Amino acid sequence: MVQVTAGDLDVGLADIGPSDAQAVLLLHGWPYDINSYAEVAPMLADAGFRVLVPHLRGYGTTRFRSEEGMRNGQQSVFAFDAIALLDSLGISRAIVAGFDWGARTASILAALWPERCCGHVAVSGYLIGSQAANAAPLIPAAELAWWYQFYFSTERGRLGYDRYRKEFARLIWQTASPLWNFDDATFDRTTASFDNPDHVDIVIHNYRWRLGLADGEAKYDDVERRLAQRPTIAVPTVTLEGDSNGAPHPDASAYRPLFVGAYEHRIITGGIGHNLPQEAPRAFADAVIGVDRAAIKAGWHAEVPSVR
Repeated sequence: MVQVTAGDLDVGLADIGPSDAQAVLLLHGWPYDINSYAEVAPMLADAGFRVLVPHLRGYGTTRFRSEEGMRNGQQSVFAFDAIALLDSLGISRAIVAGFDWGARTASILAALWPERCCGHVAVSGYLIGSQAANAAPLIPAAELAWWYQFYFSTERGRLGYDRYRKEFARLIWQTASPLWNFDDATFDRTTASFDNPDHVDIVIHNYRWRLGLADGEAKYDDVERRLAQRPTIAVPTVTLEGDSNGAPHPDASAYRPLFVGAYEHRIITGGIGHNLPQEAPRAFADAVIGVDRAAIKAGWHAEVPSVR
C-alpha cells in the first residue's frame, strides 16, 4: 500500500507488479473496497501487468487534502479522481476495469477519455446515468430494489447509515450476492474502510445526486450533460455478469448498441453475485487479460485521438 497525492486527494492504493508494465486500474464500488480485488490483483501482476487498486474518495486511507470544500459523490467526479491518479503516477494509458460504482467510472473514462484507456472491463455493462433519466419512475418491483436510495434521501437515512454502516453493508452483500458464502474475516477487512471520515458524506451525496435531491459542482456540468446523452464506447470492452446478481442491473441486450468497438459479453456461472471480482477472481482476471489481447489485435494500444 502507498499514498499518492492526486488532485484533491491523498489516495491510498495498492500498486503491484512491474512498474514499467501495462497498467491496469481496478475500481471498486459500494459497499465494498479494494479487498474485492485481493485475489485478482496478484493474478494480473503474475501475468505481467502493473496493477493499481485505489480506495475511492471516502474509503480506506484516501483523504481530502483540504478540510474545506464539498464532499462530492456525483458520478463524474470519480473519473476525474482516476485521471488525476494516473497523471500523478505518470501513466498515460491504462486498462480500466470495475464493478458497481467502479464499473460506472471505468465506462465514463472509456467514453469520454478513450485516449487514456487501452481496454475496458465493466461488470453489469453500461451504468452511466443522468439525473434526468433517474427521474423517470420504474415499476414498483424495480423501485423496491432501490429502497436504500430513497432511505438515503432522508435525514433519518443519513443518521441510520452513519450509525449502522456495517449492518447496512452486510445486508447489501447478502441481497446483492445471495449465494456468496463470505466469512466474518472477509467482511471485516472491507468494512474497516468505512471508518473514513468522509465516507458517509460521499455515499449519501452520491445517491441524493442521482435523484436530483442534491446539487453537484458547476465545474462538472458540461461533463454531466455529455454523459446524459449516453455516449458510445469504442475502447475494446469485455462486459461481465454473474448468474446470481441480486442487485439492480440492466439486461445485456439493453446496452449492447452502446459498445461500438471490439466487444464481448461473458456470463459467469456458479452462483456469482454482484461483487464479481471477489466471488469469481479468475473470471475477472481473465476478462482483463482477454481485453488486453483484443486491444492489441485491434491496434488500440497505438495512440487514439481525444474526443474531448
